[in-house]
Amino acid sequence: MSSTERDRILALAGIFQSAQLVQDLARQARCDEDAYRASLRSILIFDSPDFISLFGGASGLRTGLTRMRELLKGHTVAHDVEITRYVATMVQLALKLERQPEVIRELHEGIAAARTRYGEDLESADEVPAGLVHDLAQLYGRTLSNMNPRILVYGEHGYLTDPNIAARVRTALLSGVRSAVAWVQLGGRRWQLLFNRRRLLKDAENAMRG
Repeated sequence: MSSTERDRILALAGIFQSAQLVQDLARQARCDEDAYRASLRSILIFDSPDFISLFGGASGLRTGLTRMRELLKGHTVAHDVEITRYVATMVQLALKLERQPEVIRELHEGIAAARTRYGEDLESADEVPAGLVHDLAQLYGRTLSNMNPRILVYGEHGYLTDPNIAARVRTALLSGVRSAVAWVQLGGRRWQLLFNRRRLLKDAENAMRG
């Protein structure tokens, strides 16, 4: 597997990880905190030698790789249609972003400002700074939530109307679109999710072994 192929499958795992985080938060009001921190961290890094470094190493993408492998192998459970819908819509948004330079600029400026305010706190604090979560959630609300197709999140009404949980959901979505942008830039295409699942599964298993 070439470095580009490896980064591409890891970027796809980043999308699946965000989708899983969104589902868990919306339906249970909780998620894997290590995976959440790693996904949030990936938003703040602009320059990286490889994709896995955005997540702080392989452990930061374990949830996404595992979930992606399960779905590609057909090991589905209840609500898995939500995961695939979230993934597909994040990819669609990434493709739309290529033609929205003003939105890209606003995202870049907003993320840079958040990184300046909270970057060091994210690396040193035991918990993700609440201010960072809300700043990134507001950035998502000003930008990606206004684009079509909109990502419709399904879950418990009481959780989705809780401001703190809603902010965490939006931040997870922002991370997913960030991974989707990388996946598209690395040659990923929507049709591969439908017609090239066997190759994606092979690449995912190679990445997990690596």
